[in-house]
Amino acid sequence: MSEVYADRRTRLRDRCVAAGSPAALVSRPANVRYLTGGSPAGAVLLVGPDEDVLVCPTAPGGDPADGRLDELLRTQVLPTGAGDPAVAAVDLARKGGADALSVEEHHLTVARHRAMGAAAPGLRLADLAGSVEQLRIVKDEDEIGCLRIAAEIADQALGELLESILVGRTERHLALELERRLVDHGADGPAFPTSVATGPHSGRRVHRPTDRRVEEGDFLTVCLGADYRGYRCEIGRTFVIGTTPADWQIELYDLVFAAQRAGREALVPGAEYRDVDRAARQILAAAGHGDATAPLTGHGVGLEIDEDPQLAPSAMGKLDACVPVTVEPGVHLPGRGGVRIDDTLVVRQEADGGPELLTITTKELLAL
Repeated sequence: MSEVYADRRTRLRDRCVAAGSPAALVSRPANVRYLTGGSPAGAVLLVGPDEDVLVCPTAPGGDPADGRLDELLRTQVLPTGAGDPAVAAVDLARKGGADALSVEEHHLTVARHRAMGAAAPGLRLADLAGSVEQLRIVKDEDEIGCLRIAAEIADQALGELLESILVGRTERHLALELERRLVDHGADGPAFPTSVATGPHSGRRVHRPTDRRVEEGDFLTVCLGADYRGYRCEIGRTFVIGTTPADWQIELYDLVFAAQRAGREALVPGAEYRDVDRAARQILAAAGHGDATAPLTGHGVGLEIDEDPQLAPSAMGKLDACVPVTVEPGVHLPGRGGVRIDDTLVVRQEADGGPELLTITTKELLAL
């Protein structure tokens, strides 16, 4: 894998040189991991004109959750009490002859940025902006393989929950059980806090589980994801508890399912981000639920659970092949509940079969 990480750093270096900076300092943990294979606590990466150095406040401990570092990358561990690795990296850049350094201003605090500038007054600090995040959008097949395994784990955990007795159990208890099952099946942990929403809570895009107990006739919305080797997927499903669904539940479910299908079918290379959102959103709006929908239809996934691209009404840009995204429309009706259906897919060329569905748990409206 060393050549993969070296190639990623070379692409970043080329971007920086084209923008007038011979070096870059990467401090955002997910970006450090993308470029080096690991993200030891507090570490920063200096991408220099001649050599790349990972500057760490303490020696990497080998925790599997931190990834596996590129064996060919030089690592510099600071002496105890030596201060901020970012400040030390700025000094390294200065000593290496750099006259400018691109930094991740969107990740730095004002105080840290000032300390870095003070460490090398003659060094011009430029904004790296989202350069690494842009490199991360298109995934290679190894990355997609990790996402595929994460999706399989999430599907397994959810499938086992559906086979258990749910009536009378609390949202909080079910969420904890799902997270335990994720780890049991090989996940490093949940990709994000698991959401279990029942009755009037169901259908919310973000819901923190409560002590409300599952009751017969409830909609039950579950949203979970697995973290596997740093890569995170997402799945969301809605069910009815213990009885034949009411007419309004069937109608709402069929509507959200149609919107989700439209969003999935719009995932083609070259499609505008906002057109994917529109494909799903217009179906919900035409049925009178425009005000009850989420602000976006989906988003990218990878080393973070919510990364570029954003599939939203005002998003600018076009999809490429090998970009993993979620499609997750939903409708929440205050006081009644709602429906959310959420899949992780990979954009593929039509010749390759079209969008690859990673999360395969049934989307049939089941009565549990």
